[in-house]
Amino acid sequence: MERRSRGMSLAVLAAAAAFLVATAMPAPGEPALSPDYYKRSCPNLESIVREEVTKKKNETVVTIPATLRLYFHDCMVGGCNAAALIASRNNDAEKDASDNMSLAGDGFDTVNRAKIAVEKQCPGVVSCADILALTARDVVYLANGPYWRVELGRRDSLVSKASDVKGKLPDPDMHVKELATLFQKNKLSMVDLVALSGAHTVGFAHCSRFANRLYSYNSRTHTDPSFNEVYAEQLKQACRPDVGPTMAVNMDPVSPVTFDNLYYTNLVKGQGLFTSDQVLYTDEVTQPIVEKYAANQTAFFVDFVSAMIKVGRLGVMTGNDGEIRRVCTAFNH
Repeated sequence: MERRSRGMSLAVLAAAAAFLVATAMPAPGEPALSPDYYKRSCPNLESIVREEVTKKKNETVVTIPATLRLYFHDCMVGGCNAAALIASRNNDAEKDASDNMSLAGDGFDTVNRAKIAVEKQCPGVVSCADILALTARDVVYLANGPYWRVELGRRDSLVSKASDVKGKLPDPDMHVKELATLFQKNKLSMVDLVALSGAHTVGFAHCSRFANRLYSYNSRTHTDPSFNEVYAEQLKQACRPDVGPTMAVNMDPVSPVTFDNLYYTNLVKGQGLFTSDQVLYTDEVTQPIVEKYAANQTAFFVDFVSAMIKVGRLGVMTGNDGEIRRVCTAFNH
């Protein structure tokens, strides 16, 4: 019964995703992308990438959140152009920025492995930006999340600067107004904001990222009162005041390696790990969206796919702009 139900659900989602790709046309002036971009030049692209992502995911489930987060961090800073993948000898590339220091190495490794495999069959054809977009879709799908056709045709950046990152990415302590301002700069709606936050249904966070909510919330109370009391005590057991910098806990305490809607159910119960998570429920503007997703996983999946398609169009270079890197960690020149 489970297998049949998931198959039917995926069929509905696949149809919805196809509709979204077909109807959510790029705005005037935006470069055109297409899921069929490599149909002739690299026909086995998606199966090559999927195989590498599957291998990596079977080695460590950290692959799932690490790859998804890497994609988001790349696209939100100057567009989806693989600038976040560049390794600089001077430690001055995007990945060296303080906001990117917490990006797990497994995300980079996933993309680099996929690129090596693709180059063996289609040398000099597929951009690292497109491979990153495909790996992000694949980790979601392999974690029992939705599937969608990824728009392709991006080129890789010729620049990667740590100084470009500041102020472009969400912070764990942000509230809805601050988050909305950040997303609106990228023409992403409030629905997109709440749907993309659902990516926190997988992955983990270091204790230092939310310790202030447990021990130093404000002058009147040490612990954020929006926390579920039982959950807060569990977190305190895992994240004691003197805990080491490497200690981490799951973002979703219920199903941390499954891409589902329990993130939103957790928010309703006061089990959001970051301030930026829990405020989505406590803020009256976003609360109805959270409640909708908590009650309807398919609605969350459809909106998440729509938001991911929008993110994938941010600041892309096409045609003769940029380059097709030979390796994802270095410019060709």
